[in-house]
Amino acid sequence: MIFITQLIYLQEGQESIFNQFEDIAIPSILKYNGKLLLRVRPNENVIVEGSLEAPYEIHLVEFATEQDFDNFMQDEERKKFLYLKEQSIKSVLLIKGIKL
Repeated sequence: MIFITQLIYLQEGQESIFNQFEDIAIPSILKYNGKLLLRVRPNENVIVEGSLEAPYEIHLVEFATEQDFDNFMQDEERKKFLYLKEQSIKSVLLIKGIKL
């Protein structure tokens, strides 16, 4: 089992474009032995301490194997809509991990 955490930072005013991409990308996780564990929209009030800017969203996803994650990233249907991701996202911090 591998876990993927993403801190997602958006271009200003691109929330609806980002949501269009997510409407396609999130359901495709299931096709590759994955599961969306959390999708969180934090705000400044929930951050106790830190040196990072608050992201627009935080995603925590699990996949059965690294290969499942790679297959998800190469999904042809998802790739057709990457232009929405590129238009709406300023940056992503992706963290891979395992359960200890």
